[in-house]
Amino acid sequence: MAKVLLGVTGGIAAYKALELVRLATKAGHAVRVIRTETAQRFVGDASFAALTGAPVLGSEFERDPARGAFPNQRPPEHDPLSHLELVRNADVFIVAPASANTIAKLAHGLADNLVTSAALAATCPVLVAPAMNNHMYEHAATQANLDALRERGVTVIDPGTGALGSKDEWGPGRLAEPPDLLRAIEAAIGPDGASHEHLVGLKVLVTAGGTREPIDSVRFVGNRSSGRMGFALAEEAAGLGADVTVIAANVGLERSPRVRYVDVATAAELKDACEREFPGADVLLMAAAVADYRPTEAAQTKLKKDQSETLTLELERTDDIISALAAARRPEQTIVGFAAEHGEGAVAYGRDKLARKGLDAVVVNDIGRKDIGFEGVENEVTIVTAAGERHVPRTSKAAVARAVLETVNDLRTEQRATA
Repeated sequence: MAKVLLGVTGGIAAYKALELVRLATKAGHAVRVIRTETAQRFVGDASFAALTGAPVLGSEFERDPARGAFPNQRPPEHDPLSHLELVRNADVFIVAPASANTIAKLAHGLADNLVTSAALAATCPVLVAPAMNNHMYEHAATQANLDALRERGVTVIDPGTGALGSKDEWGPGRLAEPPDLLRAIEAAIGPDGASHEHLVGLKVLVTAGGTREPIDSVRFVGNRSSGRMGFALAEEAAGLGADVTVIAANVGLERSPRVRYVDVATAAELKDACEREFPGADVLLMAAAVADYRPTEAAQTKLKKDQSETLTLELERTDDIISALAAARRPEQTIVGFAAEHGEGAVAYGRDKLARKGLDAVVVNDIGRKDIGFEGVENEVTIVTAAGERHVPRTSKAAVARAVLETVNDLRTEQRATA
């Protein structure tokens, strides 16, 4: 998940910025909006705030209730300078729509409002999407200003040609469509869609899939976990620069050349593999669905159904793998558990699991829903930490994985700050 800072300037095309925010948040990105004074004449702050779930700022002297944090971050304890803290946290800064006036200010390094001040302080990729009357856009001054921005490394998203704001106006200057703006944002931050390579140098251990506990040589006690969530975590972590190992329990999905895999079948085999791999890991993401019970004895051959009208199985508890690993971990290791729960009380159980097992975070998902979770390509989760809860609305499992890894990054950053 990327942290996208959107600067909105005055112009009728500001209404398209609302659609850009909607698309970006749906894709799993966290968005904050800042605006010029004129922009509020076209779109109110309440609309942007409703879509982003975060306050909108219009002045560099205005106090930010979120203290510079994005929706996926824990606010700092102090009140920072909003225009500096927001852009410092951002993975990308896009000005859309960018008026001729704002483009001129950016080209000449002026910083007389929140949007231009943030642009001057930005160290992340900066994108500018012009929107204006065709004569203003084609004017030599505007073209020279855009060329100056390009020479400094700013990405200019060329406007389209078509109907403009005033009646019967037609020509170049029409703001690029929101899907095109989102594609430009994601291209600027790389294919990972998050703070690029913030896991470089870390060893990440992921468990994925579901264990199978033998009844006989053919049958087993198992679960519906496909391994998609674990594999998504591994792929995203590798994309962020981590050295990734996956302990895969009965997963038949396509494998990434960037990831090392260890195959297991049962809970006991998964435990053994975790005990071998965990001491060398910096982060453990325990996404596998481990059987809580297994048959006390497994037949060495196939049981014949004509031997009896009924079959009685005696089950015994399997070992609590994640609790044992948490008890033996080093202080600098980070452990994230997963909790597949059904219906009301799921988040409360996740918080209990966080404390009871000594974890840093628990990812809770409601398996009572048929459209997400097991075997599906989408999910909706709540990430529980000691600091609070973060809800990730229904999105792709890749986007959920990015949100989990952002949380891991935040936890480790906080840990270093307090060490």
